[in-house]
Amino acid sequence: MQGIDIAPVSQWLAANIPGAVAPFTFDLIAGGRSNLTFRVTGADGNRFVLRRPPLGHVLATAHDMAREHRIIAAVGTTGVPVPTALGLCSEDAVNGAPFYVMAYVDGVVLDGVERAALLAPEARRAASEHLIDVLADLHAVDVDAIGLGDLAKREGYVERQVKRWSRQWEQSKTRELPAIDEVARLLGERLPQQQGVSIAHGDYRFGNVLVDPAVGRVTAVLDWELCTLGDPLADVGYLGVYWFDEQSPHVRANDPTPAGGFLSYRDLLHRYATRTGRDLADIDYYVAFGCWRLAVISEGVYARYLHGAMGAQADVDVESYKTGTEQMAERALASLRSLKGS
Repeated sequence: MQGIDIAPVSQWLAANIPGAVAPFTFDLIAGGRSNLTFRVTGADGNRFVLRRPPLGHVLATAHDMAREHRIIAAVGTTGVPVPTALGLCSEDAVNGAPFYVMAYVDGVVLDGVERAALLAPEARRAASEHLIDVLADLHAVDVDAIGLGDLAKREGYVERQVKRWSRQWEQSKTRELPAIDEVARLLGERLPQQQGVSIAHGDYRFGNVLVDPAVGRVTAVLDWELCTLGDPLADVGYLGVYWFDEQSPHVRANDPTPAGGFLSYRDLLHRYATRTGRDLADIDYYVAFGCWRLAVISEGVYARYLHGAMGAQADVDVESYKTGTEQMAERALASLRSLKGS
């Protein structure tokens, strides 16, 4: 099993995770394109989830297991649905890299129109309403009260992010792509005023939450590796990257909303604004930022696949990450041009 040294990991699980009974089976959960996620099943049928960094070289500060474990443990004390954090192994000697374990949560990941078919039309609307409500609840969390006040700097979020992802691009790029540099320049020139400070999930979308298909409720928010403190509208704009708009030619393969029955993105924004009181007039800026950052991330995943650092996942269309980088960069430019005054 790539990514799992079965004997020492099994010994650690039995010694450190309450209710974990050896021997264990490990299955790579499809969908993880950065940190590797495994379903762990004990001899008694009890299930857990184990997260570890990707194989091979990773960028500095990325894939920090202790940080991700800390975040879900803290958020788990609020009303935001997350898996229960069960344990953290910080010793590389056990598995070659740190990892953490969390509870297994039932639900489906709506990562395409085929998965949307599991929900009745009324459940699709309910799922989109609950998705944006959970995001509003996350953005309302008092970061100091749950011990995350020192997680990151609070102000200048987008400016810092543009600098950070520009550096990531320089370290990960496999070719020159002028659109990436142009978007970075425009984002830096048109920085909006940050509206408060919140937990910013960083990758919030249907593809990173579990949903109860019977009632259309989010049962757990997953993949917190990009989480930080910052501008809440970055999460709202990022949702727009993965939300079907009949007036836009852009459809992402892992977006379930083209199946129909979900709220429109406009209605999603209205519901969020009503819940939070935030001004969304510049949301296209944040959509552009989300597209651009996703382009950089896609290039990083593509580079890791080229270097064999993502494990054996034969079902992956590696070239889609290369073309995805190009498409997202162009979409970011289009979103910036739609801003007033452009």
